[in-house]
Amino acid sequence: MKIKLTSVYVDDQEKALRFYTEVLGFTKKADFSNGPFRWLTVASPDEPDGTELQLALNDNPAAKAYQQAIFQQGQPAVMFFTDDVKGDCERIKARGAEFSMPPTEVTGSTIAQLNDTCGNLIQITQLARW
Repeated sequence: MKIKLTSVYVDDQEKALRFYTEVLGFTKKADFSNGPFRWLTVASPDEPDGTELQLALNDNPAAKAYQQAIFQQGQPAVMFFTDDVKGDCERIKARGAEFSMPPTEVTGSTIAQLNDTCGNLIQITQLARW
């Protein structure tokens, strides 16, 4: 069994696509519509056939309530991993992103958090190497 897809709710799919591709550096994988429904995914350029992240519109009241609640609690909606959290944060910051938590050492890793401008907090994690 493999994980091939996970989703994050966004309040604007076009804005999310710009943020996740132009700011974070992911590549668009799938983008098609069926009536009012739009299936939109991105993937890592390092693993183009790896796990996809669906940028799902939060037009469901339950999804919207969930998204808002975890944001207000300061809980990240998604977590990405890197081998260079400080370098990635500088690259992302240079593209206009604002970090709510700069790279911070915690037990077993260094983490940073930023707002994806579409209703979510994103965590970037670099695992410690012992």
